[in-house]
Amino acid sequence: MVCSAQNSAGIQTLLDAEREASKIVQKAREFRTKRVREARDEAKQEVSDYRASKEEEFKKFEAEHSKGNEKAEAEASKEAEKQIETIRDAGSKGQADVVKNLLSAVFDVKPVPPSKA
Repeated sequence: MVCSAQNSAGIQTLLDAEREASKIVQKAREFRTKRVREARDEAKQEVSDYRASKEEEFKKFEAEHSKGNEKAEAEASKEAEKQIETIRDAGSKGQADVVKNLLSAVFDVKPVPPSKA
């Protein structure tokens, strides 16, 4: 019976060790799962911060370069207005002659007989 009691105590010790090992493995799994979630959250935050910094950088770049575009647009607009004014002046100066030529072409008809081909 002593042998049976020793075997029973040995089996009980093994079962206790197995339960303890199972608890340790479960804690390790929980820790790993928790750490994976934390790492994912940290990565999301890093991506978000990086995106925000790049958007800020882009806005600064855009603001600096759009000022140059506005200046170029203003200069182009001034040049276009000058050219339009020049065209208007030329049109108003020659307007009377153009109307006179058109009217004479319409009213001063000089019929020409068709030639035989």
